[in-house]
Amino acid sequence: MSTMVAASLESLLRRRKPGHSLEAPFYTSPEIFEADLDIVFRRHWIYVGVEPDVPEPGDCMVIDIDRASVIIARDDDMGLRAFHNVCRHRGARLVHDEKTTVGNIVCRYHQWTYGLDGSLLFAEHMGPDFETACHGLKKVHLRNVAGLIFICLADEPPADIEDMARDLEPYIAPHDIANTKVVQQIDLIEEGNWKLTMENNRECYHCSANHPELTIPLFAYGFGYSPDGVDDLGREQIARYDGLVCELEARCEANGMAAREIDHLDDRVTGYRAQRLPIDQHGESQTMNTQVACKKLLGDLKDSKLGGLSVWTQPNSWHHFMSDHIVTFSVLPLSPERTLLRTKWLVHKDAVEGVDYDLRNLISVWVATNNQDGELVGYAQAGARSPAYEPGPYSVHTEMLVEKFVNWYVGRMSAHNAAA
Repeated sequence: MSTMVAASLESLLRRRKPGHSLEAPFYTSPEIFEADLDIVFRRHWIYVGVEPDVPEPGDCMVIDIDRASVIIARDDDMGLRAFHNVCRHRGARLVHDEKTTVGNIVCRYHQWTYGLDGSLLFAEHMGPDFETACHGLKKVHLRNVAGLIFICLADEPPADIEDMARDLEPYIAPHDIANTKVVQQIDLIEEGNWKLTMENNRECYHCSANHPELTIPLFAYGFGYSPDGVDDLGREQIARYDGLVCELEARCEANGMAAREIDHLDDRVTGYRAQRLPIDQHGESQTMNTQVACKKLLGDLKDSKLGGLSVWTQPNSWHHFMSDHIVTFSVLPLSPERTLLRTKWLVHKDAVEGVDYDLRNLISVWVATNNQDGELVGYAQAGARSPAYEPGPYSVHTEMLVEKFVNWYVGRMSAHNAAA
């Protein structure tokens, strides 16, 4: 980052008004986008996938974060490892498919061959003094949090991933991600800056007007509401919702599952939040009829009415865990005004399509919701380009988590600038 860009960014960060959206350059500037990649995506823990993306020894997955390409591999001991997807000979890309299975990792260019632990096994014609031990694949830090895979490209990753793991594992573990399978993945390109995608996710102010499918199973009250002007019917609905929250917490805790809200979205380097929220009507799953989409429940769960566990991590993910299936979301920046939203749906590894679940029913709520959100993010990006744009105020009742995301972002960018 040039001195001029750093000074401009520092000025923008200093004058950020709490409780308001960011200034337009944060959403449109190529220079700030590059700073985001450097400071956020190359130095923090990034959510990239789940254990069943690479279920067996030799299974590999490739993740691209800007110019970095990373191989995530399952080794022969069932461990997970991550390496830069670059041959140590002359730098060719090694694995070209998003998902594949290999015996060893072999460079197509000159057949340098690496084991699943990243060690160089074979390099022909390199002479008697060549040391294979010095030319293994470059490692990338990886942390498996109860089946959610995070990587960090920094030399020294933030150590507080251990705090997040300790706090989140009791919430996630009963859903037994390791014994699930990915039955659908959809990549959606949103025409907006990655921060707008994240901000849109962190609130449900827009839900009642834009998400008819999502608001069948979910209560907007779960994401905040304004007490001003609530009529008698509204007060009855809020009281009912509050009662359902208490019932759900008791039900989950009786099943040995963590349920109560924990929130460290903007007070940690590795921010996170978790809470189980009630599901309306039948109370089972985030589906159009609010019943389970998969007859085979996850892990050892016996009770289908466990609401939905929502997990958020900074800077790029959110997740919904039900008794019967899981939906995970990762956000990866592509350009200042384009973002990849990757959504995966998981069910029990032994569930059979057409017998235990109908795929269309399983994915319908979030397919519709993602498409609607993508359109909204595009609207927000178009507005940020306008000379009339200026930061607007957040709702103190419904956009609290947006403020926490922006607080986290500004805090991490400012901390880097101060240390530079």
